[in-house]
Amino acid sequence: MAEHVHAQLVRKGYDAFVRGDMDTLRGLLAADCTHHVPGSHPLAGDFKGQDAIIDMYGRLAEETAGTMRVEMLNVMVDGRGHAVALHRFQAERGGRSYDETGCLIFRIVGEKVTDIDECVTDIDAADEFWA
Repeated sequence: MAEHVHAQLVRKGYDAFVRGDMDTLRGLLAADCTHHVPGSHPLAGDFKGQDAIIDMYGRLAEETAGTMRVEMLNVMVDGRGHAVALHRFQAERGGRSYDETGCLIFRIVGEKVTDIDECVTDIDAADEFWA
């Protein structure tokens, strides 16, 4: 059985992110897409619009000096415009290591991602790592 189109879209996005292909990633996002990052650290908040989201992804790479690794573990869809991707995120920063399982919850309209809600296993650990 073929994978659902929304799962394919999310997989394509993760693949582009891992490869650093921000042009492909930008093409998957609606112009007014918002990525919501939990926590109270400097990279937390709501990033609205393709440019703000791509800039935030660039900051993740910069802050981790290229040590950031993301592995998508699974993607689930509801067939009504929602997809949840479970991933493992690893990085080093300032002499500290970070290894967590998290997820992104996508809202998809047509063939574009319109909203991304990020969830982490331990918000306090994320705040400490990114502070």
